[in-house]
Amino acid sequence: MTELLRRSELALPACNDHMFAKGVSCGADLVFLDLEDATPVGLKVESRAKAIRALTELDWGRTARAVRINALDTPWCHDDIIEVVTHAGAQLDTLVIPKVRTARELWWVDVLLTQLEEKLGLSRRIRLEVLIEEVEGLANAEEIVRSSSRLDAVIFGVGDFSLSQGARVDTNFVPITDYPGDFWAYARNKIMVAARIAGIDAIDSPYPDYADVAGYEAEARRSSLYGYTGKWAIHPSQVPIANEVFAPTPEEIALAQRNIEAYRAAEAAGRGATGVDGVLVDAAHVKKAEEVLARAALIDGQLVPVDG
Repeated sequence: MTELLRRSELALPACNDHMFAKGVSCGADLVFLDLEDATPVGLKVESRAKAIRALTELDWGRTARAVRINALDTPWCHDDIIEVVTHAGAQLDTLVIPKVRTARELWWVDVLLTQLEEKLGLSRRIRLEVLIEEVEGLANAEEIVRSSSRLDAVIFGVGDFSLSQGARVDTNFVPITDYPGDFWAYARNKIMVAARIAGIDAIDSPYPDYADVAGYEAEARRSSLYGYTGKWAIHPSQVPIANEVFAPTPEEIALAQRNIEAYRAAEAAGRGATGVDGVLVDAAHVKKAEEVLARAALIDGQLVPVDG
């Protein structure tokens, strides 16, 4: 995992500038202005200017600034990158790349960004997030996530993926008849494993039925068990849910502290393991505890190493 917070990633249609102020101030860890699926074909070009104004004129606070460009096989992709980076590159944290199928596609974006940053004299490197939302992209996930040092998150794009797979699902991407367990377990696990191989974050898919608060929370909690560090939100009402679900609970933090304290005491006494409440605690448990405490510190805005 990275040292960036992505508990919640909120999508805002780049064509709907009346939504921007509320969206960037709702508490999401990252907000992306969507030039792709949420922007109609007839508004693609003029929406770039709206995205640029939002990046350069709005107060984003601690929220990371991102833009989702159009897919690489469209006529808008090249100009999306050129214009957004040229006019707002200094205020842009992340580009989100949709529908990536092969490592070469991500490499192309990386090269173009490198040229632009050098040309424009940008001092800060723009990060990348990539969407796996095609069956070919899932098959190549491990290669894709290792193809650019800019990449620090991979996202499961369940909507287009369901179309690519030919799955029989409803508009919330839920199977139309009963299915035991998580219908998307294979895809979620494969993306999660790829993310861990590359040492980057994994972000779970959107949940279109934003009125179903309980359903969104349940899906977020399930993906957090896989190891996902955040989830997309398509409405500001989903943001606080994701922020809570993908943060350590007070009970997890307290247990982590107890385990570290007990292990250090045992270590000082010449033992390599100990017990806490009748449960073994060894070096592996300490690493997990340190991860929990580091995550909690990151959320509190305290980027300090855990003593250990």
